[in-house]
Amino acid sequence: MSLWRTKSVEYLEEEAFGGTTKLERSLGPFSLVLLGVGAIIGAGLFSITGIAAAEHAGPGIVLSFILASIGCLFAGLCFSELASMIPVSGGAYTYTYATLGEFVAWIIGWTLILEYAAGAAVVAISWSAYIVSFFQIFSLDLPHVLLASPWQSVQLPDGSEIYGWINLPPLLIVILLSFLLIGGIDKSAKVNAVLVGIKVAVVLIFIAVGLAYVQEANYVPFIPENTGNFGKFGWSGILRGAGIVFLAYIGFDAVATAAQEVKNPQKDLPKGIIGSLLICTILYVLFALVMVGLVPYEQLNVAAPVAHAINQTPFLWLNGLIKLAIVAGLTSVVLVLLLAQSRIFFTMSKDGLLPAIFSVVHPRYHTPWVSNLFLMVIVGGFAAFAPLSLVGQLTSIGTLLAFAIVCASVIVLRKTRPDLPRPFKTPFVPLFPILGIVICVGMMFSLGLATWIRLVVWIVIGLGVYFLYGKNNSHLAKHKEGI
Repeated sequence: MSLWRTKSVEYLEEEAFGGTTKLERSLGPFSLVLLGVGAIIGAGLFSITGIAAAEHAGPGIVLSFILASIGCLFAGLCFSELASMIPVSGGAYTYTYATLGEFVAWIIGWTLILEYAAGAAVVAISWSAYIVSFFQIFSLDLPHVLLASPWQSVQLPDGSEIYGWINLPPLLIVILLSFLLIGGIDKSAKVNAVLVGIKVAVVLIFIAVGLAYVQEANYVPFIPENTGNFGKFGWSGILRGAGIVFLAYIGFDAVATAAQEVKNPQKDLPKGIIGSLLICTILYVLFALVMVGLVPYEQLNVAAPVAHAINQTPFLWLNGLIKLAIVAGLTSVVLVLLLAQSRIFFTMSKDGLLPAIFSVVHPRYHTPWVSNLFLMVIVGGFAAFAPLSLVGQLTSIGTLLAFAIVCASVIVLRKTRPDLPRPFKTPFVPLFPILGIVICVGMMFSLGLATWIRLVVWIVIGLGVYFLYGKNNSHLAKHKEGI
């Protein structure tokens, strides 16, 4: 039964607010919204939109974005209720600990460690490619051997291939952002605000400029006729497109991991989660509407669909701005993922499930600096030396599993602790949480067998860590045993 021991909400609050190891509370609702937008909007918006439109939904990709946002909203509402009730760092891991028990919480925390760390490495590698391309606008070229791992070839302008020594740019950005995070959550939030401002401004410029050159004929037919295969246009294509762009919304959950650094978490966390989702939905829908209006959807299945759309206007200088927006967007994504990962390490360490060193807080900056340094080495090492094809295989399946568990946790707590104050309540329980579970599990099954195998292998490794270390060192177990 010790595997299913749960933390009461009162116990969680006592740990968070009564201990000596405290993080600095400096985030308000606006900073939380920007953190969410910073994590959500990445390079995917500029690439995945064109592919999904060309292969599955046509101009109806706009409806796909709306459907995907509805699916995310179910999970976002559940996150908001639990975040307002349990304003403690750790996000989905903490909520699961309070509802479904330590064992399930460990599995969720362990999968999120993989997702955030691998995600940060993948995005850092992509950031490297875009920053190199951006520098080339100004005729600045870096040595090729410093732009790829030793196991990844680089194609030279003359067509020949060489192998790199180290992919230096992603290592440098991980180091820079890690020290920024160590320097304080307020400084990190300000830098993130600037980065989000840049990428949102460029997206708005693209929308405003592109609207004047939209060809109404490109919207006809808005939902192309199905080819006879599921997912190839028609309404099934809209659904398949929604499944593809759903992953472009993932990231809002990172807001909840910073709960102990929020001034008024009960009120501000729901605003941050739902606000970032709404802003990104509006931007995504308008962006997709302009893109498919500028170019016939059949022509968007290219490596740079946004550049192809911009070429339909006289404002070719926008291509440089788009690269700048992507660089800013990817930088903010890496920043927020490293932030979220370090807070999960911090919380699991405070629970005794990971070594105590990871919950050491810097005496001046009030940040989990040891966790930040550890992640800097791990994520930076993967980004510098692992080929993208290997790291990129670690997809979002663990995040979707966490979403489904959070939705289930709302139902469980409504039954087991109906007396708890809920500053924010998810409407239509259990309908909305159940819909969130169905959508997230459906997305998980769409990711393929190979992804499931990698998830199972990672969980098996995590079970070994739990039974050899975490279970015996659990602070909750010692507390209940009176040790």
